[in-house]
Amino acid sequence: MASLKKTADRLNVFLQSIRFRLVLWFVLILAVVLTAFGLFVYFSQARDLRAASIDYLERRIGRLQEILAGNAHQPGGPQATMTIPDNFLQDTDELVLLDATGHVLASHGPLQATEALQLVSRGLHEQAHNEKSLSSTAWAQPDDSSHADYSFVIAPLSDDVRYSGYIILGRPLDTEGQLQRLVFTLLAGSLLTVIIALLGGLWLADRAMRPVQAITQAARQISDTDLSRRLNMQSRDELGELANTFDAMLARLQAAFERQREFVADASHELRTPLTIVNLEANHALAARRAPQEYERAITVIQGENNFMIHLVNDLLALARMDAGQTHLEQNLLDLSDLALEAVERLSALAERSHVSIETGDLPEVSMVGDRQALLQMINNLLENGIKYAAGEHALIRVETGLAGDSAWLRISDNGPGIAVEHIPHLFERFYRVDKARTRADQPGTDTQPASGSGLGLSIVHWVVTAHHGTVKVSSTPGSGTTFEITFPSAGPND
Repeated sequence: MASLKKTADRLNVFLQSIRFRLVLWFVLILAVVLTAFGLFVYFSQARDLRAASIDYLERRIGRLQEILAGNAHQPGGPQATMTIPDNFLQDTDELVLLDATGHVLASHGPLQATEALQLVSRGLHEQAHNEKSLSSTAWAQPDDSSHADYSFVIAPLSDDVRYSGYIILGRPLDTEGQLQRLVFTLLAGSLLTVIIALLGGLWLADRAMRPVQAITQAARQISDTDLSRRLNMQSRDELGELANTFDAMLARLQAAFERQREFVADASHELRTPLTIVNLEANHALAARRAPQEYERAITVIQGENNFMIHLVNDLLALARMDAGQTHLEQNLLDLSDLALEAVERLSALAERSHVSIETGDLPEVSMVGDRQALLQMINNLLENGIKYAAGEHALIRVETGLAGDSAWLRISDNGPGIAVEHIPHLFERFYRVDKARTRADQPGTDTQPASGSGLGLSIVHWVVTAHHGTVKVSSTPGSGTTFEITFPSAGPND
């Protein structure tokens, strides 16, 4: 029973598969085409046979008219009209002579004279009589199914002196059974063609659907821990394109999962350090009675680490919303110079505590369309980044804006230690930091700790710039400072 159920399930799956439906439609269309072709061939052959039969009858009846007209002048009267040469008519030919009143004078052939007249009458009743012709034609099927369809030619026979009447000459349409053989051949050939098409279609469909089966099997084996499988199909058809698209999708998913794992690992690492420091300071303060200065120092350290964690968590939440498409950017007409000046005024106190000077260059009116808060956050992140890494006794950050054709630009430069060339392509990656290359610890005239940060500020900058259809470029010379230049589409008159 289990094997029967399994076989039935496989058969049900096969009957519902795309390849079976494709083959079924292909076979049905082929059957319709073969049927139409067979009908066309059959009726064309029947028409040709009918035309050949009528041509034969008209030639025979013309000859009979000459013979009977000659016999009518010989002694014996009408009875002499049946003097017909031997072998003039075939055994299947039907000949009936009628006088002017319609009485049968003589007949010859396999049919009775009355039956022949009934067939002629039936045929003439179904067809319009052609008055312009000296003869008329008729086709009819005898009541006896053993006889084939007959075609008849009716021609007048007249003599002004002695006799007038009609000649009816008929013969079967298909004397040699050509139509029957043709029907058998068409049926057998069509059936064989359909069977071959069905089997060949199933084979071709199975071969054509193998890439889809491979994709299905690969998709079943893929999990969030193993995204390394690839189809690597070399074909250039539609299924090959589908497989290549599937491989590209897997590559993107793998990269996204790796970034997510790295993101979680980096975030855990970044949070673990301040939490460890907070725990150590708290345990140290509670281990024994301390002087008020010791408690103040511990609380100050804990507060600093807490502020760092708040900043890190806020950045993480902001990036998570950005990645999820939950950050709504307003489209307002803004002056980029006003935003830069506002950010400078907001961070001037922080720069002063860090012994860093912020200098503004030319700030002409620069119109653009964007989100005020997002652009302010972008400029704040760049300025905070510069404050952290500006170096020397005369640490300086310079902010400039301007227009270049249809573009609005913002340039923020510092005189920090600069960035090595190999680090520049990775600056906007999350949690990527080059603190060792950009520290202002031990610099003359500074009494601060080594610069540190979450490594997310420049990632947020890159997202904001991209969301506003802008570009960001970084140029740096080790020992001479770094410059960030951001370009946005400027606002036109219609904006």
